[in-house]
Amino acid sequence: MKLIYKPFAVVLGLLAGFLGRKLFDRLWGLVDDQEPPKPNTQRATWPKVLGAAALEGLTFRLTRAAVERAGASGFHSLTGTWPGEREPEPE
Repeated sequence: MKLIYKPFAVVLGLLAGFLGRKLFDRLWGLVDDQEPPKPNTQRATWPKVLGAAALEGLTFRLTRAAVERAGASGFHSLTGTWPGEREPEPE
């Protein structure tokens, strides 16, 4: 049953990337009215470059986790099988 979940996971990953990009663009718009700087932009300051990278990483990981969790919950509701681990692995 978990093998059936794989195609859904791929689609959910694409959806998460799309939503993450939209969320990042909206949040960056609250920070600055210019495009977020790339790391190799010469005239961008260190705080601005690192802030943009941190915000982008946060929004992408947060969006991915939310979409993946919602997909797993939906799959569980439909099939009765959880597509991932039941418990975290012990350290």
